[in-house]
This record gives sequence, structure tokens and C-alpha cells, in this order.
Amino acid sequence: MNKTDLLDDMTKLSLDEMLSTYGDLGYTVKRVSSKTGSGLEDLQLLLNDHTNIFVGQSGVGKSALINAFLPNVNTLEGLLSPGKEKGRHTTTSARLFHFPKGGDLIDSPGIREFGLWHMDEEELLNGFIEFRPFLGNCKFRDCKHQSEPGCRLLQALADGDIGVQRMESYRSILQSLSQMK
Repeated sequence: MNKTDLLDDMTKLSLDEMLSTYGDLGYTVKRVSSKTGSGLEDLQLLLNDHTNIFVGQSGVGKSALINAFLPNVNTLEGLLSPGKEKGRHTTTSARLFHFPKGGDLIDSPGIREFGLWHMDEEELLNGFIEFRPFLGNCKFRDCKHQSEPGCRLLQALADGDIGVQRMESYRSILQSLSQMK
């Protein structure tokens, strides 16, 4: 997560709580600031000797991070649109950069909207890694994980094996998928 220098104490606390969910699931979460340099050394160690890609919305600081890691490449950095607080598309095509100590980094154009219309419900369920141990173990084979008796996913939620926030996220994405059809 870039731009940590912009966080006030209250926002930082709230964000740390949300990001801890991903750390608890086994994802590596790094908090960095391309502006102050905070956390960049640790992130660079993860990127070295690998092929990496920066993907995200416009304005989150992908190009700013590249400039921090590779100051001689001078990628363009955009400002947020006035009033809308949304990023402008500064990077218009993907570019490949090479780290001096080994490894590559692809800078991709920012995205305004992220769609999952190509996914079905089963793929979505499997995208939530903490759901996987419970899938296929429900009482009914056609369980929709809403209110059915014997639903292992709902039991895992009640037992605290699945976080409420993650279940809400799943349900929100599922609803958006059904609205696209």
C-alpha cells in the first residue's frame, strides 16, 4: 500500500485493521511511501529477482513507486483530478523495467473500474482462500451459502473461521455479478 504518508492517525488505525485481514490470510502486506521512502527497502527485497507487475487504479502511485526504485527512468506521475479525487491516466501502455540487482517490473496503465463479469459463482467462492476448506461440505450440493441449514460456510462464519468483512465482500461481489447478467 503506497502513500502511507497521507494517513492521519485515525485513518491509519482503520486501514491497519482492514489490512490485517489479508496478513491473517497469509498475504504479504507492505505499507510504503514513495514520497518519504518509508518501507521501500523491504518492498524492493520482495521484488528483486522476480518478474513483478504494478496493477491498480489510476492515482495510487504505481509510477511514483517506479521512480522511487529507479530514479533514472523518470516515469510520468499524474495528479488527481481536481474535485473528483480520481487518478488521471498518465501511464498509457505497459512498460518493462529491469532492476539493477536482478528482477523485472512492469508498470501497467491505471484502471478506473475493475469488473468480474467473466467469473461464475464457483470461481468467486474459490477466490476467497479462507472459504476453500469449507466448500463442498454443505448438507445440500446446491447450497447458495445464504441461509440454508447445514451450510458449512455459514457455520465457519458463526465459528469465526471466516471474517464478517470477508463474507460481506463476497456477498457484495456476488450481488454485482448477478446484476451484470
